[in-house]
Amino acid sequence: MPENNLQPARPRPFRFRMRRAALILLLLAAPLLAVAGMPLRPALAQAAPAAGVISDITVEGVFRVEPATVRAYITLSPGDAFSPAEMNRSLKALFATGLFADVKLERDGNRLVVRVVENPVINQVAFEGNLRVTDEDLAAETRLKARMAYTPAAAQRDMENILALYNSRGRFAATVTPQIIQREQNRVDLVFEISEGPETGVNRISFIGNRFFSDAALRDVVTTRETRWFRPFSNVDKYDPDRLQFDQESLRRYYIANGFADFQVTSAVAELADDRSGFFITFTLREGPRYRFGALDVVSDVAEIRTEDLRRLVTVKPGAWYNADAVDSIANAIDEALAEQGYAFAQVQPRIRLDGADLTIGVSFGISEGPKVYVQRIDILGNVRTVDKVIRRELLVAEGDAYNPARLARSRQRVQNLGFFQSVRVVTRQGDSPDSVIVEVAVQEQPTGELNIGAGYSTTDGVLGEVSIRERNLMGLGRDLRLAVRAAQSRNSLDMSLTEPRFMGKNLSLGGDLFRTTSDKQTYSSYDSSQTGGRLRVGYRLNEYWTQQASYQFSRETVENIDEGASRYIKDQAGTQTLSVLGQTLTYDRRNSSIDPTSGYMASLSNRFAGPGGTVSYLQSELTASYYLPFTEDVYLVTAGSAGYINGLGDATRVNDRFFVGGDNLRGFEYAGIGPRDVGTDDALGGNRYATALLELRFPVGLPNEFGMTGTLFANAGYLSEIDESGADILDTGSIRNAIGVGLNWRSPVGPFRISLAQAVRKEDFDKDQLFNISIGTRF
Repeated sequence: MPENNLQPARPRPFRFRMRRAALILLLLAAPLLAVAGMPLRPALAQAAPAAGVISDITVEGVFRVEPATVRAYITLSPGDAFSPAEMNRSLKALFATGLFADVKLERDGNRLVVRVVENPVINQVAFEGNLRVTDEDLAAETRLKARMAYTPAAAQRDMENILALYNSRGRFAATVTPQIIQREQNRVDLVFEISEGPETGVNRISFIGNRFFSDAALRDVVTTRETRWFRPFSNVDKYDPDRLQFDQESLRRYYIANGFADFQVTSAVAELADDRSGFFITFTLREGPRYRFGALDVVSDVAEIRTEDLRRLVTVKPGAWYNADAVDSIANAIDEALAEQGYAFAQVQPRIRLDGADLTIGVSFGISEGPKVYVQRIDILGNVRTVDKVIRRELLVAEGDAYNPARLARSRQRVQNLGFFQSVRVVTRQGDSPDSVIVEVAVQEQPTGELNIGAGYSTTDGVLGEVSIRERNLMGLGRDLRLAVRAAQSRNSLDMSLTEPRFMGKNLSLGGDLFRTTSDKQTYSSYDSSQTGGRLRVGYRLNEYWTQQASYQFSRETVENIDEGASRYIKDQAGTQTLSVLGQTLTYDRRNSSIDPTSGYMASLSNRFAGPGGTVSYLQSELTASYYLPFTEDVYLVTAGSAGYINGLGDATRVNDRFFVGGDNLRGFEYAGIGPRDVGTDDALGGNRYATALLELRFPVGLPNEFGMTGTLFANAGYLSEIDESGADILDTGSIRNAIGVGLNWRSPVGPFRISLAQAVRKEDFDKDQLFNISIGTRF
């Protein structure tokens, strides 16, 4: 018989068998008990042992915190049962207060014992090692203050805030270490030890996906620059996340302005080097195809509007590279023209037709009737010094006018151009009725007082300096007050001016000047002169491009300190004369910038009449014009000319009133280097008529754009002739002189610098030519 591997069953303990039997009987009896209404669960509950009730709560380990404060945070009270869940909840509540480094809840019979270890109290918060950031700025970033409880978590949080502040200022290599110094009575000094490190620059800017424009060209588009030695005064080579976001928009606008309508910046990534010395910025681009303008037209859904008159505002032609900025500019011009014609509620919407096959974009400027919405009220906000009327007079809309977004946009720019405000924001909100809006113009004021100290050098005036004080928003009324003192080797002046930009609330500027000038003309005409007087000015803007200014000047001029060997024509004019002069200047300006123009043109006509009220009489007229023709974004041609004539009205013109040519207006010749001259004394006598012309090509010199350095090739010509006196001792050929040369213009960190090397090609033997012309000026 085979062996049985099964083990015999182990007998069950008697207690186990009895428990199983009791359970079976209980299950069998449950239905009967339920029918009889006997409560089964209470019976079971009574069988459970009691948890116990809290008779008292004792707090141990407190020194600064009152025991009552501890009892207020726990959720158990005498009379409550000991509950593990409530004890755990009380434990968390006490830790959450930040008052304690350690907390324990223990049961001692029927007594609940709360044992705590208090956090130390901060005696003071200090910063060490910070040079670039002030203690005040750091304190604003930390939440821990004196007399607060110290916790490592709070110190860690403040450390991260300090690091974020340094990162926002371009110092990603900064490190911060919180240290505590123990004091008596459980107090500590919290010290943040800071190593600021160098400013984290941009090691490299790279582009992926660009096929049409080179990396070098795109680096000039973005405002962020790579760190280089020649940018010691700039922060554009420091990494800034906000600037990186702006650069993406700059790239988009640049590409769209050059015909790439589908362009996208798919990513812009800034990676910090392992040693935290700098960032590597990579822009990933998707250029897409380049489009040209297709058909362009102006269509109107409003029958009364004549589109023939509006088509002249479409300044681009089919076949030109597509430019989204030009489309917006044309739409705004049409919108403004409609508003001027009385169609206040007409809306202009460019309708784009993209042809992927021909790579053209047609544009229809659609005109439709918009909702009739009026301006209920205009609120001016944020102006503390500047009175409301200074802002309101720049607005092209008034309360009760039709709501016009284009005019509001121009109004915002006009307010910004005042130069009184750091920012200007124009927003609208619903008015009291569905057809009205409330316009809010919110401004942030900035300092308008200036103290300028200038220094420089020029081959005309020698070493020069200037100190001026100016307040452009006097008493908050927009008035311009200026006091200036200038000193140079050949000319000194003191003048004070005050200008009211909107006289009596009209589009009329009114100003006045007081001046005192002394000039040393010994080097070229053997005499000195001085002038003291005042001037009244009235200016008026005829429209967007035409301006006119009229003036009246009353002054006394003296010709003195005449050299013994001076020309007799100069000696005859010794003494003091009184001048009473009326003048006007009419200007037409279509340049893209009045400061640094690269395209457009400008013309100006000036007239001066000296007569009644003075001892000198003459009529002087002068015409100047310039034209800027761009070939590329950086290369453009400048053509400029000027001409003038003065007539003594029956009297001989004075040498002080005549024209002089040379130096800045005719490079290649000294100031007063051409024109009538005394053959015996070599003194320049000036001339009654003159003309100059300039042809100049300006181009980059291969250095980064932020250098502000451009080269020039130029040719200029000019002539100066005719004085009222005649004699064999006067040299005056009336011939045209000209010169050619090269130059270098530099917008240096200390001011504009210009140097020219010019060779006189055509000249007279008695002319004074000049090889170098240098001008250096600055304000700081």
